[in-house]
Amino acid sequence: MIEFFTTTNLGIALLILGQGLLILVPLLVALAFLLWGDRKIWAAVQMRKGPNVVGAFGLLQSFADFIKYVVKEIVIPDGADRVVFLLAPMISLVMAVTAWAVIPFNDGWVLADINVAILFVFAVSSLEVYGIIMGGWASNSKYPFLGSLRSAAQMISYEVSIGLIIIGIILSTGSMNFGDIVRAQDGSGGLLDWYWLPHFPMVFLFLISALAETNRPPFDLPEAESELVAGYQVEYSSTPFLLYMIGEYVAIVLMCTLISILFFGGWLSPVPGLPDGIGWLLVKIVFFFFIFSMIKAITPRYRYDQLMRIGWKVFLPMSLAWVVFVAFAAQYGAFWGTYARWATGG
Repeated sequence: MIEFFTTTNLGIALLILGQGLLILVPLLVALAFLLWGDRKIWAAVQMRKGPNVVGAFGLLQSFADFIKYVVKEIVIPDGADRVVFLLAPMISLVMAVTAWAVIPFNDGWVLADINVAILFVFAVSSLEVYGIIMGGWASNSKYPFLGSLRSAAQMISYEVSIGLIIIGIILSTGSMNFGDIVRAQDGSGGLLDWYWLPHFPMVFLFLISALAETNRPPFDLPEAESELVAGYQVEYSSTPFLLYMIGEYVAIVLMCTLISILFFGGWLSPVPGLPDGIGWLLVKIVFFFFIFSMIKAITPRYRYDQLMRIGWKVFLPMSLAWVVFVAFAAQYGAFWGTYARWATGG
């Protein structure tokens, strides 16, 4: 039986499919409850109850919304490019989900343990913007088109900052493999050995850039309802709209996971002596999702010119200067080799 799954083409295909579903199904189920938590947090800040009718404490509200979107009629505007219109949200979701193939949930628990995992995530996540541009253009309306253009400019701008920040992590580790990055943070000091301490300023830049990259408030300019009538997705309804929303939340959880892996030790325990495991990674992901939700609830929306000015005039110079600093520190072993884990062994 084992030889069938390791030597035959059909067996290998079934094994890969099973592994993919093992990641995708729990991710989508967890996403339903994270979305419920997001709505509950926002409601609590505004002193409302939030979802509380469907299921105990409203836990099944996300599933009810899913059924509602699936059974509704798909409305396609006159003059729209039907093929591109329907293909756009699929691309947005597929690209967001594909990036999870290289995310390690525990030591060795990864679908594709490749040495260029960071480049893979960047390449795949960069393609998400095409789904938004295609949706805005295919809708045959000026409002979605303007929203898609603003989204493209926003996502490209902050991908530059995120890339430079991650280059600092790569210089410290000497590897683009997520597993190696987590193992480089493993030490006798627990959380004091994680990258959040030596790369402390970049944690905040990465968090804010992740908000802009995923179109989260206060940087939700592509779909700013008060300005663009819901932006690139204004003409979408039913299942295509659902695909856009799922893709956006999958990307948000991915950013929470990247923060946990790059700066906070991934599956490593924060306290020396406690066993490592996937549970720690899940706790960190939920914590950063809570931070994302709180920022959404308590911060006002930025103007678009403010958003672009921060990205190009503040974050880009700071992240570039940090790369230069880390390069010198790693090369000459400064700060007791903190920035050269590839040389010291973590």
